[in-house]
Amino acid sequence: MRLYSLSVLYKGDPKVHLLKAAYDVSTFNFFQRSSVQEFMTFTSQLIVERSELGSRASVKEQEYLCHVYVRNDGLAGVVIADNEYPQRVCFTLLDKVLDEFSRQVSKIDWPSGSPVTISYAALDGYLSKYQVWPPRV
Repeated sequence: MRLYSLSVLYKGDPKVHLLKAAYDVSTFNFFQRSSVQEFMTFTSQLIVERSELGSRASVKEQEYLCHVYVRNDGLAGVVIADNEYPQRVCFTLLDKVLDEFSRQVSKIDWPSGSPVTISYAALDGYLSKYQVWPPRV
């Protein structure tokens, strides 16, 4: 069971943009890593764009399952995992990350933020902590 990507996005009007993301592409060939990461970023944005506010969904894309949660305030999270990773755990992780992100990053920064300007460092930690289920304590 693997997690490949954990992203926080903002579903604004007219478009969705990435606020912060963490990736684990270590299982891919060195020469494929950048294109796999681009694919995950693009897929995350596309799924959030097509999701309604206040919705949760799991979407199969190639051999991955993309779990998306779009809150009513437009803040969204996407976890890209393999097919074996428990869906319930993914949505629990998304709840936790989005709640923490909204407490640490001002709502004013969401519409104009980018991975460079947003200061939120917890995604890499969550991605590695939840990498193998059950998590290591």
